[in-house]
Amino acid sequence: MLQTKLESSCRYLSIISLLTLLLAVNTGCSRNQIHTSVKFDNIALSVGDLETHGLGFITPSTVTGQEQDIQSLAFIFARIMEEKRPQIRVVGLPEILSAVNKADFSDEYKQMYIDYRDTGIFKQRSLQKTGEVSGVRYLAQLKLSGFSQSSKGRFGVLGLRLVQTKEANIRMFLQIWNSENGAIVWEGTEELNYSRDTSTERPVTFQLVVEEVARNLINKLPQNN
Repeated sequence: MLQTKLESSCRYLSIISLLTLLLAVNTGCSRNQIHTSVKFDNIALSVGDLETHGLGFITPSTVTGQEQDIQSLAFIFARIMEEKRPQIRVVGLPEILSAVNKADFSDEYKQMYIDYRDTGIFKQRSLQKTGEVSGVRYLAQLKLSGFSQSSKGRFGVLGLRLVQTKEANIRMFLQIWNSENGAIVWEGTEELNYSRDTSTERPVTFQLVVEEVARNLINKLPQNN
């Protein structure tokens, strides 16, 4: 009987040791892994243009069925722009929508997006009016092309997943338009995969990956060295 108790105690201690080892491995090796691909084309945006004439964020678009995320998308980009480029006057989406509505311009603004969805073009007259009521020359339009989250177990014992890999993938497109002449002056696209090993259930959030993409794309905009 004593031997049985000793064997049970040893098994218990072995399990505790294994759990401790796995947790130590998780703590010691936990890290974020970010793989990103950024492409951009500066068509006609010069250093100082945004600082001189300002930048406004108009309504983003998406083909992912995540229309509920587009306002937070514009909010995050505007906030990161203000943090990284404080010398630029940034007008957020709520301010632009309010200005459009106050100017009794909402129907034409809506039609501008219907035309864009079909053609990829914002009508110059509508862009110009949006810029005028917003008080900025340059308008930024974001497109969410894809977003997904996943989770998979890495280490486990006794049916418990101690370490999981949380991942998120996002594809985003940014265009900057000159509202005075209706021309695209800058555009960039990025695909980012963000993963981390964790012992918690906390996912890699939409906000986290959008912030990372925003910093990367904003870093590509023309600026004084």
